[in-house]
Amino acid sequence: MAFICSVSQMFCILLALPLGSVFTKDFKALCTTCRQITQNFDEGLEKTVKQNFGGGNTAWEERKLSKYESSEIRLMEILEGLCDSSSFECNHMVEEHEEHFETWWFKRKAKHPDLFKWFCIDTIKMCCPKGSFGPDCNTCIGGLERPCHGNGKCDGDGTRDGSGKCSCDKGYEGEFCLDCSDGFFSELRNDTFSLCKDINECSKDPLQCKDDQYCLNTDGSFSCKACNTKCSGCKGPGADSCLTCAVGYKDEGGTCTDVNECEQSEAVCIKEHQECFNTEGSFTCQCTTGFQEQDGVCVKQQEQEKIKRNKITHEKLNMEQNKKQNTSPVQMSKFNICK
Repeated sequence: MAFICSVSQMFCILLALPLGSVFTKDFKALCTTCRQITQNFDEGLEKTVKQNFGGGNTAWEERKLSKYESSEIRLMEILEGLCDSSSFECNHMVEEHEEHFETWWFKRKAKHPDLFKWFCIDTIKMCCPKGSFGPDCNTCIGGLERPCHGNGKCDGDGTRDGSGKCSCDKGYEGEFCLDCSDGFFSELRNDTFSLCKDINECSKDPLQCKDDQYCLNTDGSFSCKACNTKCSGCKGPGADSCLTCAVGYKDEGGTCTDVNECEQSEAVCIKEHQECFNTEGSFTCQCTTGFQEQDGVCVKQQEQEKIKRNKITHEKLNMEQNKKQNTSPVQMSKFNICK
């Protein structure tokens, strides 16, 4: 919560606002903005290095504004191109610190050629040197040259923010990022250096995966992947990594390819009026054109219709006969009494 006080009325109003929104600055964002401004300034220097800002009268420019390349006109041109019109943070920072740019341009540039260091780090104190963090630019764990011993990132590195704690890279853990995490082994280590390498689980014996799978090693772990359908056991992806070929496939130059059963010397579709159709890894037997399967036999389509009609007639006769046989005995006795 934050208090906003009116001196004239001598009372305070309690507002439901988080403290951070009123009193703290996002130094990471401010440092990023400052860094971008100085980068844009350097680009502006490159773009304007060969331009004439004296309206064509270079002699006048040198006489009135000292050397042409250090003129105020050139500075203003560069400042105008530092920010996009939509970037509030950038434009606000440039406007707020325009005098600092002028001071550096006319008085400090020769002695302090690195604008980022002079402006962002030493003057307005929005950033820190690489390998340091926080309001006082404290040194990150591991030192300025190798924060987190080169195996991680220092929180707040290069800004006036952060805790300085290490966020370790994959394969490393611990406060100083010197320990190896699970799935990695230490190849080399001392008090200031550590090299962790991935353990290749796929090289272990016995194998880590099932017979119809292959092992894929990853950083710190592994996964089991299904073999290609053309394989019966495999050592990797694809039909060229099979241990043996699955049924319906053959080895051709180290790659399992489909066997065309329909082209084999011995016929595979042996019934009359059948035709062989090859499929991936197998085949099917189908009736040839003009024939249709009926009870496992290929018959002509006209005969099929005749059989169907005869079947319907036969079923109809059976229904009528069953209807007669189901006449009620009670009804029959009633007719006999009437006689």
